[in-house]
Amino acid sequence: MKLTNILAALLLAVSLGFSGTALAAPDSTGTPSAVVKNFYATLTETMKQGNRLGFSGRYKKLAPTIQASFNLPLMTRVAVGPTWLKANAAEQKQLISAFSDFSIANYASQFSRYDGEHFAVTGEKPAAGGGTIVETRLQPKDMDAVALNYLMKQDDQGHWRIVDVFLDGAVSELATRRAEFSSIVEHDGIPALVNQLDSKSKQMGPS
Repeated sequence: MKLTNILAALLLAVSLGFSGTALAAPDSTGTPSAVVKNFYATLTETMKQGNRLGFSGRYKKLAPTIQASFNLPLMTRVAVGPTWLKANAAEQKQLISAFSDFSIANYASQFSRYDGEHFAVTGEKPAAGGGTIVETRLQPKDMDAVALNYLMKQDDQGHWRIVDVFLDGAVSELATRRAEFSSIVEHDGIPALVNQLDSKSKQMGPS
């Protein structure tokens, strides 16, 4: 897999989940680093089985671990921006579902095979605004390593979950998504964003 595809997938699929797949409950005693390590382990295993699994198999294998590792409701709310508060319960549910399906479809599409990539957790540190930063490194085969830092916070049940990802320690996924999604919703409304995400999900699936 090309480095550009790996980075694109990581940035596109940071807010994750899946409607219709059993949710794997995270370990309440797990550390922030353990959550990221588990996510990376499943991602790497899926890539190694990519050709055999096919798109649908990769999608199904990744979904439970991804949903357990990322705080989907919080990240969707932040990515949509102020309009989230104006949406009714049904619209909020549609947004979460559409964003979830799009995100997992992107992972299943982009992380389709293994080419010697190595994901490593290198440390933890307190986050300036609360929570913990888990520092990791992506080492593609025969290319320079890339830093990927995960902002972790505890949810209402005390489970550590990913709430943002920083490429090279600086580029915030949530900030990028918020700028994009807020513009769509403000100009065309919530249904337009839902339809766009659904359309992109279908395009990434098997033909």
